[in-house]
Amino acid sequence: MTLKKCVFLDRDGVINEERGTYTYKIEDFAIISGVAEAIGLLKSHDYKIIVITNQSGISQGLYTREMMEECHRKMMQETFHQIDDIYYSKWHPDVSDSLFRKPDSLMLERAIASHHISASDSWLVGDSERDILAAKKVDLKTILVGKKEATTSADFREKDLISAVKNIILLNHPE
Repeated sequence: MTLKKCVFLDRDGVINEERGTYTYKIEDFAIISGVAEAIGLLKSHDYKIIVITNQSGISQGLYTREMMEECHRKMMQETFHQIDDIYYSKWHPDVSDSLFRKPDSLMLERAIASHHISASDSWLVGDSERDILAAKKVDLKTILVGKKEATTSADFREKDLISAVKNIILLNHPE
């Protein structure tokens, strides 16, 4: 079986606008400019796209899984259904410990196994150190986007997803 290359994406701050608080209302869920284009560019270079997101507001009782799924339906529609899968962790340390929640790597490990991903040919784009730490545990290359984190162990830093994707394409397809 041939392993596939993938770009894993954090959700809040990478795909949709980071609000500084939980984003679970459809009216607050705004896709960042250039995201659909970035995902289309990755798909044209045969990358799988998998979203990896902490959604701890569910376990804290702040919103329901159905509210999150409504936001995910909007995300899929606005990205032309090019996202291959979505993994989320509903857990929060105040409620329950979980290896599924980033900075742990169980979401990534399951996605890699289920989708037959080659970690050495794959990337994670995130906007926080916990995203980068999770990716490093499974040997993904990493790009930090946005301005939320001042320092990080990411391999690269870009202003947004479209810039990160252009970097990935340039590094892996220099022709």
